[in-house]
Amino acid sequence: MKPISFFSAVVFTFLLSLFSLNSFAQVPAKAASCFGCHGVNGNSVMPNTPSLAGQNSRYIYLQLRDFQEGRRDNAMMTPMTAGLSRDDMRELADYFSKQSLTSKSFKADPEKAKKGMAKADETLCAMCHLGEFKGQNEIPKVAGQNYDYIIKSLKDF
Repeated sequence: MKPISFFSAVVFTFLLSLFSLNSFAQVPAKAASCFGCHGVNGNSVMPNTPSLAGQNSRYIYLQLRDFQEGRRDNAMMTPMTAGLSRDDMRELADYFSKQSLTSKSFKADPEKAKKGMAKADETLCAMCHLGEFKGQNEIPKVAGQNYDYIIKSLKDF
């Protein structure tokens, strides 16, 4: 096996840094302000804050628009959307929808999960949120969200 030369290592490091910069350049400038609550690349670690990663682009866009236009009210989100243009909202929605949702460490109690699925079947949740709760168009994906956020959302709904 041939050892790696110093020059090859420098070139590899340079190319790797270009790849990293290129990936970072694809992050919309206005997304950085979202990371504080919704997490890096949209994976929230805050219990009552939704992850945006992997969420439907149309859903994210409509929520941003609704906060901006006063159809939804939230002390944090309403002011955050005030200066966004329609193109900004679409760019943010597209960016976060393309991110990978990381798995949560939450482990459901099997008995409670069984009761929860029975209630979801009874109230026809999958009719809108689809099987596996993956959402569609303007209906949010709820699978993979933080437990506390799901509870809060169900109580708000």
